[in-house]
Amino acid sequence: MTLTDALIDRAAEEGMDSLLNVFIHRYLEVTGGVMNAQTMPLLNGWQHTLLGYHFFREEVNEGGFVQLIQNGYGPYIFDNPFAKAMKLMGEKEFADLVYDARRIYQAHRQELEKDCTEDEFMAMYEQYEAFDDLEERFMDMEEELTERLAAYVEAHREQFMEGM
Repeated sequence: MTLTDALIDRAAEEGMDSLLNVFIHRYLEVTGGVMNAQTMPLLNGWQHTLLGYHFFREEVNEGGFVQLIQNGYGPYIFDNPFAKAMKLMGEKEFADLVYDARRIYQAHRQELEKDCTEDEFMAMYEQYEAFDDLEERFMDMEEELTERLAAYVEAHREQFMEGM
């Protein structure tokens, strides 16, 4: 599926989630849902930012930062300029939250990324309770943040459509 203005307009009429999903599904199609050295160049920085938000939102809403990191998205979110891009999009409060999570991630990266059993994984939630407040902050801002990001994407669609 190629992104077209007509497709994006139809998605926008359905709401913010539909609008974002039309872009995200295309990015996942192009990359095969895999972020590595071969697929990173297939998207521009804005596209990576939107895809990063998708992964961030899905993982944190489902299982918090521990799940986000254990599922391999730590480097994609914290080692790339994701938070800086969010700040450029006007989302300073969210960027600050990501920077706060990044500090915890960097301080405990090896432990957070190690392969572990289900019991060890569950124990990480107690061990890294520092993420709890950040997860709550995200839950409190998530709906309005997503609405603002959808509006930003719609207003700057050419950046998010490039090459798609």
